[in-house]
Amino acid sequence: MEYHAYTPDHFDRIAELGCLSAEYRFGMKVVSQVLPFRVNRYVIDELIDWGKVPHDPMFRLVFPDPGMLLPDDFKQIASLLASGADRQALDRAVHEIRLRLNPHPAGQQTLNVPCLDGHKLPGLQHKYRETVLFFPRLGQTCHSYCSFCFRWPQFVCERDMRIMGPRTPGLFDYLRRHSEVTDLLVTGGDPLVMKAASLAEFLEPLLSPEFAHLQTIRIGTKSLSFWPYRFLTDRDADDLLRLFERLVKGGKHLAVMAHYNHWRELETEVARRAIERVKATGATIRTQSPVVAHVNDDPQVWVRLWQTQVRLGMVPYYLFVARDTGARHYFAIPLERCWQIYRQAIQKLSGLARTVRGPSMSAGPGKVEIQGVAEVGQEKVFVLRFIQARNPDWAQRPFFARYDPAAIWLDQLRPAFGRESFFYTEEYNAMQKSGGMKSGEA
Repeated sequence: MEYHAYTPDHFDRIAELGCLSAEYRFGMKVVSQVLPFRVNRYVIDELIDWGKVPHDPMFRLVFPDPGMLLPDDFKQIASLLASGADRQALDRAVHEIRLRLNPHPAGQQTLNVPCLDGHKLPGLQHKYRETVLFFPRLGQTCHSYCSFCFRWPQFVCERDMRIMGPRTPGLFDYLRRHSEVTDLLVTGGDPLVMKAASLAEFLEPLLSPEFAHLQTIRIGTKSLSFWPYRFLTDRDADDLLRLFERLVKGGKHLAVMAHYNHWRELETEVARRAIERVKATGATIRTQSPVVAHVNDDPQVWVRLWQTQVRLGMVPYYLFVARDTGARHYFAIPLERCWQIYRQAIQKLSGLARTVRGPSMSAGPGKVEIQGVAEVGQEKVFVLRFIQARNPDWAQRPFFARYDPAAIWLDQLRPAFGRESFFYTEEYNAMQKSGGMKSGEA
């Protein structure tokens, strides 16, 4: 299949496939002024059930819905469009709405950006001691955009909102000086939109003995789902797979961090062929996804998804809570419901599929796992723990929050048992003032 991407300019043409009303198409256009939209022909032809649009989960995964903006924001943008307002007025309104959507949650710009010789490296993130994130400049788009994506600022036409990678020497110099780093996560966007030769420019040098402390290279991607032809028939598909082989033979653990939100993404023949080709290189495919309303908020979806992944030789890795950014009000699910979905799904799986961790909130202090709801000392509580944390000493320490059936994120939870704060609060507040990780670790 030849690659072709569709943007908001194609709404009327695409809508004919699903018999969407003119009113609904206008609503899509309104939302797409604020949140990014991009979809390709493979997703349109192979993954969406057009007989169930607009309620089809794969349609909701990639197409904007009028409910993705708060009513007052929707009304403002709709009025500007309907009145033929000039682009400058529309851009001002859009910018103000985007700023209210918490474009960079969990300290991405204020706490996570490391320094080298007193200069910030804006294309790197170093939140956890062992792991550095790298945002290559050419990898800051995707084959299609997930409508809930917490990286949505990467895709809008506002340069100041984007996280962009520095030249590779900044990455190499930083890694040379930080022997505590064992894992590099190449992320975006989707780095696999890049040519294999461009990827090789900053991955192959990591095979040098000076980077022996770097044990794992992770590549975050949606390509296995949204464009499996990347591994099959793209002009440099074979070059990409040979690069994977060289990294594995060079002694690195190569982990393809594949984003799958629904089992339907695994059902096509080309998707399964792509999985086999990646596995044949020696790379491991680990899978992750948030629980999002309208797409996968059903335990049976997760049972089928994880069972299929294990059967295909992949490793279920993370179940996330939808992050506190973008169209959060539309996709968010109460924390207790997230835990119930996870619990009910896990109960129907064998041990090999129980590798998945979660539900996990990637919050400012770290990855907080919801371990359950319990009654302790006659008080109903959430049982929580850090899977990963800014201070490694916080990891695996259980703590408790007052039960709140409406809570959808960590900042809405309050300490249990009459305590004024969680055990990490004072130290985390100090980190926010000083601008980063525990002293000496970044």
